[in-house]
Amino acid sequence: MKHIPRKRFGQNFLKDPAILDAIIDAISPEPEDILVEIGPGMGAMTERLLPYLKRMDAVELDRDLVALLQKKFKDRPLTIHQGDALTFDFQSLQSNPEQKIRIAGNLPYNISTPLLFHLMTFADIVQDQHFMLQKEVVERMAAEHGSKAYGRFSIMLQWRYDIDMLFTVPPTAFDPAPKVDSAIVRMIPKEPPAPCNPENLGKVVTQAFSQRRKIIRNTLAPLFSETALERYGIDPAKRPEQLTLEQFISLSNQLQETA
Repeated sequence: MKHIPRKRFGQNFLKDPAILDAIIDAISPEPEDILVEIGPGMGAMTERLLPYLKRMDAVELDRDLVALLQKKFKDRPLTIHQGDALTFDFQSLQSNPEQKIRIAGNLPYNISTPLLFHLMTFADIVQDQHFMLQKEVVERMAAEHGSKAYGRFSIMLQWRYDIDMLFTVPPTAFDPAPKVDSAIVRMIPKEPPAPCNPENLGKVVTQAFSQRRKIIRNTLAPLFSETALERYGIDPAKRPEQLTLEQFISLSNQLQETA
C-alpha cells in the first residue's frame, strides 16, 4: 500500500536502516516493557521494536496510516490507537500502576513543543522517552544556562527531566527529506523533581524572557523588586539566560510564598 506523506501532519518517514538500528539500541527495549510509539508512520521503527516486546501500543492520527499499520502488523502484539497524541491519555496504557510506561517516536516538527508539554503531565508514570526531533529543538531542550539556546523551553523541561542529545540524523535519512538536521533525545523524568509549582515557574520564566536582552531588574519588575531579588541571592543586573534552573525554581517558590 503506497502512502503519500502529508505535509499538514508533518510527515517525514525515517528510512535509514543504520539510524533505525541505532535508535533501537538507544531505547534497548525489554520483553515486559509497556512501550508506546507516537506517530509510527509506515512502521519502520515499529517493525524493529516488536520482536523485543510482548506488547506494544502506538498512537497515530492519520486514518490511512492506521489502516496500513493494522494490515501490516495484523498478527503481531500491536495495539494501534487512532487519535491525536496532543490530547491522548497516556495513563490509559498503564495496566499496572506499579509499572511505568516507555514512550518513543519520530515527533512531527510542527507540534513538538505542545506535545512535549502535554507529555510532561504524565511524567510521573513514565520511565523514559526517546524522540526524534529537529536538532535545533533538542539543542534548546538540553541547553545550559548562559547559552543563546537557553530559555523558557529549556527550563520547564529540565525541571522535570534529565535530557541528553544522543546523536544527530541528516535529512537524507528521511522520505521526504526535511530541510533541517534532526537529533535523537533521551528524556528521563526526575524522581522527584525539585519542589516547585510548575505554573509559578512558568510565570516567572515567561516574564524573565519576555524581553530577552534586558536585565532581570527590568523584566522581572512586575513580580519582584530589585531589593527582593537581592534578598533572594539573585543579581538584578544579570540577563535571564544567566540564571540557573535552580535560581528560577527558587524565585518561583518565593512567588508562591508571597502570593
